[in-house]
Amino acid sequence: MTDKKTIALFGAGTGLGASLATRFGREGYRVALVARSADPLEERVAELAQDGIEAAAFPADLANVDGIPALVHTIEKRFGSIDVAVYAPVPSDVSFVPATELDAAKLKSMADIYAFSPIEVSHTVLPGMLARGDGAVVIVGGLTAAVAIPGMSGVGPLMAAARNYAFTLNAEAMPRGVYAGTVNIGAAIERSAGLRAMTADGTPLDPRFPVIDPDDIAEEIWDLVTKRDRVEAILPPMPHA
Repeated sequence: MTDKKTIALFGAGTGLGASLATRFGREGYRVALVARSADPLEERVAELAQDGIEAAAFPADLANVDGIPALVHTIEKRFGSIDVAVYAPVPSDVSFVPATELDAAKLKSMADIYAFSPIEVSHTVLPGMLARGDGAVVIVGGLTAAVAIPGMSGVGPLMAAARNYAFTLNAEAMPRGVYAGTVNIGAAIERSAGLRAMTADGTPLDPRFPVIDPDDIAEEIWDLVTKRDRVEAILPPMPHA
C-alpha cells in the first residue's frame, strides 16, 4: 500500500476543483475527482497525469444523497483512504430567493446539494479518518452562509446549516486528530462554470462584483488543512473577518 495521501474533490470543476487538484497534487496527493459529467473529468485526469499527478474520475450526482456512501466507498477502494475531503459543487441552476418569497417547497428543492450532501459526505469519510487519528473535511459555500444579504436567501439558510455543522464537527473531532473547516466565498470564481454562466449571454460582469482567482482559494484551503489554526475563511476577506 502506498504512503501517498488522497484528496477527494466533491465538485471538481474547471475553477476551484482544478486549482485544488493542482495545489494538493504537487504536494504528492493523489486526487479523486467527483462531478456529474464523465468526459470533462477524464480530460482533467489526463491533464493532471501530464503534470505527474495521479488522479481518477468518479462521475456522480452529488444531489443524490443516498448514493454518497457507495461513492465514498468506491473512492476508498481505489485509493485506500481519503485523507482530505473538500465539498464544493456549484450547481448550474443555483439561484437566490428573497426571504419574503421563500417557502418550504423552494427550500426543500435545494436542501440536498447545499445541506444534506455535505453532511453525508463528511459522515461517510469520518470513520476512516477517526480510526487513523488524522484527516480533514472542508465545506465550501457562499458568503450568504455567514452574512445575511437581503434578496439572497434560499441557499443561504441551507449553507448556514452546513457551516454550523462544520464548526461543531471541528470542535468534536479536532481532539481526535480530524480537522473540519469551511470556506465561504463572496465572489465569482475565475475559470469556473459559474462565471461562464453569468456571462453566457455576452453581458459583461458588473465591475463592482468581485472576481477571485481559484488558485488563491486553493491556497487558503491548503493553509486551513495544514495549519488547522481556524475553522473558517471568508474570501475575499471582509474588514471584520
